Amino acid sequence: MTLPDSLAETSPSEFAFPDDPFDVRLALGSAGLLRTFNDAAVITAADVHVAQRLAQLGGEPDQAVQLAVALAVRGVRSGSVCVDLEQLRNQLSLADPTLPWPDPQSWLPAVAASSLVGEGKPLRFEYGLLYLDRYRRQEEQVRQDLLIREALPPPVVNVPALKAGLTRLFPGDNAERQRRAAEIAATQWTTVLGGGPGTGKTTTVARILALLLQSEPSLRVAMAAPTGKAAARLQAAVQAEASTFAAADQHNLLTLTASTLHRLLGWVPGGGTRFRHNRDNRLPFDVVVVDETSMVSLTMMARLLEAVRPDARLVLVGDPDQLASVEAGAVLADLVAGLTARVANQKRGATKGESGGVVLLRKTWRFGGAIAALAAAVRDGNADEAIEVLGRSGGAVALVDPDDPGIRRDVVDAASSVRESARSGDGEAALDRLEQHRLLCAHRTGPRGVQDWTRRIENWLADEHDDFGEGEWYAGRPVLVMTNDYALGLFNGDTGVVVRDQQEVLRVVFPREGTLTSYAPRRLGDVQTVHAMTVHRSQGSQFERVTFVLPESDSPLSTRELLYTALTRAESFVRLVGTEAELRAAISRPAARASGLRLRLAERAVT
Repeated sequence: MTLPDSLAETSPSEFAFPDDPFDVRLALGSAGLLRTFNDAAVITAADVHVAQRLAQLGGEPDQAVQLAVALAVRGVRSGSVCVDLEQLRNQLSLADPTLPWPDPQSWLPAVAASSLVGEGKPLRFEYGLLYLDRYRRQEEQVRQDLLIREALPPPVVNVPALKAGLTRLFPGDNAERQRRAAEIAATQWTTVLGGGPGTGKTTTVARILALLLQSEPSLRVAMAAPTGKAAARLQAAVQAEASTFAAADQHNLLTLTASTLHRLLGWVPGGGTRFRHNRDNRLPFDVVVVDETSMVSLTMMARLLEAVRPDARLVLVGDPDQLASVEAGAVLADLVAGLTARVANQKRGATKGESGGVVLLRKTWRFGGAIAALAAAVRDGNADEAIEVLGRSGGAVALVDPDDPGIRRDVVDAASSVRESARSGDGEAALDRLEQHRLLCAHRTGPRGVQDWTRRIENWLADEHDDFGEGEWYAGRPVLVMTNDYALGLFNGDTGVVVRDQQEVLRVVFPREGTLTSYAPRRLGDVQTVHAMTVHRSQGSQFERVTFVLPESDSPLSTRELLYTALTRAESFVRLVGTEAELRAAISRPAARASGLRLRLAERAVT
C-alpha cells in the first residue's frame, strides 16, 4: 500500500485539532479511553473506528485493550510495523503527563490475553510488541525466506579462479571490505552491502557482477531500485564503472539495465500489493541486485523474497542509517542488525558489520570532507562535533537563517539553467541541470514546508523572468510523480521536467533505463511542481548543492535520520537553514520505528 500523504511529512500544527465538534478527525461516537486519546490527537478517528469494529467482532469490552488496538493501527500509519506499548506510553507521557495511560503491569497481560490476540486472530503479541496480524506474518515470511536461503548448500565456485578475480578486480589494501563483499556474493546466496553515499557501493556492485560473470557468463542478472530515479542512477553507475574494466571483465555490463521493483516483479492491475512474480512464478534471474534498500517497505521486501528463487544470488544494497521507507518497516536497518546478531549468537566473536552476509562500507570517496565529517557526526549523534565541523568547514557546509541571500541565488541559478535547456528542447540537459541544486524540507505544509517554499521560489523566478509560469505547464517546470501509474510506467518518486520540443509542443520528459521517455502533460495524473521537495522524496537522488530547511525543535520529524539523509543528498555543498538549537535537537533524537524483524532474524533456527 502506498501512503503518498504519510504523517511522516505532516507539520506539527496539523496534529492539533481545532475547537470544532464536527471535525472529521474526531470520533464522535467513541467514549472512554478511545475518546480521551482521540481528543488529545494521539489517535485519529480512523484508528478509533478500526479498534471499535474489531472489539465488537471479537467481543472485547476492555477499554485498555481497545486503546492498544488503536495504537497498533496508528503505528502502521506512522511507519512502524508494530507498537511497543510501554515505550510509547513513556514517550507520549512526557509530552502530555495528564493523559490517563493504563498501568503497564496490568495493561500488557490484558492485551496478551485478549480474544483479539493470537493465532488466527486479527492481532499478535510477540517480543512485547503488538502487531496487526498482516505485518507479523510478513515479518515471519521475510525471516523464513532469508533463513531458508541460508540453509541451502552454498553456490559451487572455482576457488582458484575466485581468488584470482578478487585480486584483479579489487586491488589494494583500501579495497578490503569491497573484496569481502564480493567474496560473500560469490559464496553465499544473500549479501547485504551497506554504506553511506560515496562509499563505493555501486562501484562494488559492478565489480561483484564482473566477478560472478567471469566464471558463469550465462548468469541472468537483474538490477532494480524502489524508484525510477534510483534505478536510473544504479544503471548509470554500473555501466560507467564497467566501462573502465578490461574487455574480458565487461561481459554484458555496458548494456545491463535497471528497473523499478514494481516493474521487475510485474504489477498486476487490481492486484494491490501482489505481483505477477511470486512464490508460484519465480523471477527467471540468477542474480538480483536491489539498490536503495532502505526505501523498501516490509511488504515490498516480503513480495521480493517470495519472487526470487532461493538458489538465486540476492544482493541488497543501501544505507542503513538513512530514513526508512515512507511505508511501514525499517527493513535494511533490521537486516543489518538482525543478521549480524544471528551469526554472533551462533559463533561468538564474529566481526561486527561483516557477518551474516553483511558488509558495511565506511570510507567516503566521493563528496567533500566537510560533508562526510558532518554526516558522520550526525549519524553518531555527536552534536558538539557537528557544530565544530560547521565552524571549520571552509564553506562546504553552512548554517544560515532563512533570509540568507545564497538560498535565492542557488535556487534561481539552478531553475534558470533548467528553463534554458527546456525551452531549447534539450530534455537530457534539463534533467541533468535539475540536479544542480535542490531545496529540501522536512514537512509538506507549514511555514517551513514544501508548499510554502515552492510559492516563494516561484515568486523569485517570476521576478527574474517576465514570461515565467505562463499557465500551469511551462517549459522548465520540474515535476514529481506522487502515485504509481502502471499504465504509463511512471512510479511514485519519479522526477521529470517539461520541455518544448521542435514543434513548439510541451512534453514532460523522464529518464528511463538509460534513455528518455516523454508524455503529453494531459496524460499525467498526480504530479507536483518540485522546486522544493521533502527529504523523504529525495531518497535515491543526488544533487550538486543542497539547501535543507531544518524543522522546528519540537517537530516529530526533527530526527537524526532525517538530517543525515538530507546531508547525504549533496555532493559538494550543504546549506542548513535554521538555528544551532534546531540542529542539536535533530541530532539528539533518533527516529523511533517499532519492528520485531531484527529480533526474529537473531534467533538461531528456522521454525
